Amino acid sequence: MQLFKVIAVTVLLFLVSACSTGIGAYKSEKPELKLEEFFNGELVAYGMVQDYSGEVIQRFEVTMTGTWEGNEGVLDEHFTYADGRKERRVWRITKTGPNSYEGRADDVKGVARGTTAGNVLNWGYQLEVEVDGEPMVLTLDDWLYLIDENNMINRTDMSKWGFPVGEITLYIGKK
Repeated sequence: MQLFKVIAVTVLLFLVSACSTGIGAYKSEKPELKLEEFFNGELVAYGMVQDYSGEVIQRFEVTMTGTWEGNEGVLDEHFTYADGRKERRVWRITKTGPNSYEGRADDVKGVARGTTAGNVLNWGYQLEVEVDGEPMVLTLDDWLYLIDENNMINRTDMSKWGFPVGEITLYIGKK
């Protein structure tokens, strides 16, 4: 019986990993995403957070201002939630290579690391959020898809200890 469980888990992990798309699949997609170009100037975003069951638990709007000087960028985000709460996050982003970026923000634990390929950025990091008045650190697998020069879709999977806890969907557009 134990051997059967090990085989079943191994097969399941193989199937899950075989279904996921790596960033290399997007290397030929156009237009090419360069954070220093898209996140430069005034932007607006609309999004929602869903829990593990798919229920929408938050809706929000974000106004953003991006500025770049050489390989260093700042993305100043102002969130307004449907319940009236307001929040601010300031990203400090560094372009570390032709297709690689690092980011820091006050509520990001450590360094966010991202890689671009074609019209996509995959960004991984740990974010501290408040849940029922208590801090919780979640792992985010963030995918940004450039639709055209002015529009982007952002999909994020959130997990805790490797278990899915929710998703974020966000539309971002240039003003």
